[in-house]
Amino acid sequence: MSDGRVMVFAPAPQLTVTIEQHHDEPELHVHPGGQGIWQTRMITSLGAKVTLCTAAGGEVGRVLVPLMADLPGVTLRLVNREHGSGWYVHDRRSGTREEIAERPGTPLSRHELDELYNLTLAEGLTAGIAILSGPAHPSVIKPEVYGRLSADLKANGCRVIADLCGRYLAAVMEAGCTVVKISHEELIKDGAAADGSTRELMNALVKLNTDGADAVLVSRAGEGALALIDDEIYTVTLPKLTAAEHRGAGDSMTAGVAATLANGGSMTDAVRTGAAAGALNVTRHGLGTGHVDAVRVLTERVRLTPIKKAS
Repeated sequence: MSDGRVMVFAPAPQLTVTIEQHHDEPELHVHPGGQGIWQTRMITSLGAKVTLCTAAGGEVGRVLVPLMADLPGVTLRLVNREHGSGWYVHDRRSGTREEIAERPGTPLSRHELDELYNLTLAEGLTAGIAILSGPAHPSVIKPEVYGRLSADLKANGCRVIADLCGRYLAAVMEAGCTVVKISHEELIKDGAAADGSTRELMNALVKLNTDGADAVLVSRAGEGALALIDDEIYTVTLPKLTAAEHRGAGDSMTAGVAATLANGGSMTDAVRTGAAAGALNVTRHGLGTGHVDAVRVLTERVRLTPIKKAS
């Protein structure tokens, strides 16, 4: 049973450097980033605690580690790496995001991977709920690690939430998991859906459920999500909000699901909160951010409409 805590597996965090324009002056923003970090921010914003299992090192790591350690509501469980962590530099002064340069980081060594696996397994079983987040680049860590983690966590009573696609999701599905969150673009890219039509996406939801996901949540850019809960497929109607930054909405959706489950909520409540968190995130420039009171208000405006039995 979770005590309001979520374990987030983020094997390859990045140092993010963003140049913004504020009135007539440029501003430099330096933060920890990557999928697991953005999920962590939103989870703690929603009142749950996070144990962040990660690895960092090298010159970039010397900057990155203190930033991660300062994240509020987070217990950092770190494997110190011998070589460099990933990073990127983006310029947003024009109002759009321009990639200046980036590196995903070096692959985890066998020793680093063993250490990270052991602490992740222990912390996941302690928390009772785990998010498996993906790396910035597949060269950093192999999909098989995710498959083993999912199998070991699930076999020992931990609820696993997979925010993955491609070979990483396939590896996790061999063991099964509690929730799969995926975007419609990722389903199309993986060949699980021919297009973004509701019929194709519903077929993909049913397939993921049959393959071992207890619940499935598919985000659709610019449209409401689709959810499969207890053998019922729902459309998820989101509040209409003006977007400032589309990136990060899916990660916030996953975070909302995890935080709600960690605090004892139902899967239906988790999906509604996740949808609200994702909708709010697009109104902000910071990824994985949002005020808990705003999420609660928006959650009341999220509607789940049943459209089809999954079986």
